[in-house]
Amino acid sequence: MQRYFVQQKANNDHFIIDEEDRHHIVKVMRMEINDRIICVDPEGKQAVCSLSEITNSSVVADVVQWIDESPELPISITIASGLPKGDKLEWIIQKGTELGAQQFLPFSAARSVVKWDEKKAAKKIDRWQKIAKEAAEQSHRTILPSIINPMSFKDLLKKSNDFDYKLAAYEEESRQGETSVLSSTLKKMKNGESLLIVFGPEGGLAEEEVQHLKDCGFGLCGLGPRILRTETAPLYSLAAISYHFELLR
Repeated sequence: MQRYFVQQKANNDHFIIDEEDRHHIVKVMRMEINDRIICVDPEGKQAVCSLSEITNSSVVADVVQWIDESPELPISITIASGLPKGDKLEWIIQKGTELGAQQFLPFSAARSVVKWDEKKAAKKIDRWQKIAKEAAEQSHRTILPSIINPMSFKDLLKKSNDFDYKLAAYEEESRQGETSVLSSTLKKMKNGESLLIVFGPEGGLAEEEVQHLKDCGFGLCGLGPRILRTETAPLYSLAAISYHFELLR
């Protein structure tokens, strides 16, 4: 069944779906009365619903059955990416959403070739958010990941105080054979806690940035013996986190 993130909670077991999702249901999927979908409300509650009314402005979906199980990771993961070139960040957001990330935080790193253009900011963020929404629907998420406005490295350091744990993937640690920091951090974490992981752009994190991260309490972690691309490293980390919390029992 097609999944939709609705903007409001159900009212008397009725969901109202409008705007782009209404268009998708009616024009793209060509659904009719009594067809079934899954609705996810702003609190992450999901339900199987049956379409009961279709108008020019909205679709009404009646709750048939609430779904109790959740596909979400037990901890909250925020991926902070040094602004990369081309569409690499779109790839990170799409695949990172499928793998369970809850937030994406782009930042301007010393070695970022791309410079953030404030004039194009709103359009860019809307596109990223749409990519996250479509990926969340496809992967049956109950949480719609958020895209934080790109910020400076200095502001990233300030923002890091909002998290329970914080790590930075650093290729020099991989070269030196570091293997324990990510694993030991995950072992300490409890359900509901938050983790921020920082990844550099194509050229990696500058030594000065690494020192600032250490001074702010970040752990530096390696991601295995191979050096990963900026768009691959976040996905490797999310897969490792999923294995630790969801498969390693």
